Amino acid sequence: MTHDCKFAARRMPPAIVLGLLVAAPAAAQDSVELAKQLANPIASLISVPFQFNWDSGYGPDDGDRAFVNIQPVIPFSISQDWNLISRTILPVVWQDDNVPGGEQFGLGDTVQSLFFSPKAAANGVIWGVGPVFLLPTATDEALGGEKWGAGPTGVALIQSGPWTYGALANHLWSIAGDDDRGDVNATFFQPFVTYTTPSAVSFVLDAEATYDWTGDDVAIPINAGVNKLIDVGGQKIQIGALVRYWAVEADNGPEGFGARANLVFLFPK
Repeated sequence: MTHDCKFAARRMPPAIVLGLLVAAPAAAQDSVELAKQLANPIASLISVPFQFNWDSGYGPDDGDRAFVNIQPVIPFSISQDWNLISRTILPVVWQDDNVPGGEQFGLGDTVQSLFFSPKAAANGVIWGVGPVFLLPTATDEALGGEKWGAGPTGVALIQSGPWTYGALANHLWSIAGDDDRGDVNATFFQPFVTYTTPSAVSFVLDAEATYDWTGDDVAIPINAGVNKLIDVGGQKIQIGALVRYWAVEADNGPEGFGARANLVFLFPK
């Protein structure tokens, strides 16, 4: 049988052999392109990330906090030249000794961003702008601010070869909600850089700076990690992990080191 198999392989038509040789590099290239699209916050790609986070050092009792950000990204073509990109962040939170009352578990407040983005990059720059909204979806008063909020958001980036670098920013003001809770007036700024290898491995470095204008308080964690795009039964998935260091600590906020694990489901067109 071994002898027959060898001759069968030798008799394989040249077109089929060439197709097999071309298919593997093409599949690898597709994976690299998908990985690069994931490095772009406003790529025209449906994805559903689950972001598992852990930090400690909250409050006077150095409490712990673990949460999963569910972050679906859905692009819509609204004209021949423009996309509308919906990015949602819904946190599921567990925390202990962060506030008086001990342990809490439930939903946090939702942040909903909408980016209007040109389909064609301008001079190599990919960009998008639009509104961002804060929705008081927290199931426990200790897990949210009980405020409705709104403001502007924007992102700009360049993708050159294996590199992706840019920044995302937004600002939220509270516009309604519980009058007994503190007002929201906060700026978020996230510079980022990603290097994607030919094997669809992405090395990521970013910062997630938040400035609270009402409390005159700033927090800046630095994140460094690695992600890998894989195929599981035909489903494209990105998995990864990073380490976080709180370079600037907010009052009663996390401190020291934290961690994050990523699980992203991709649905390319």
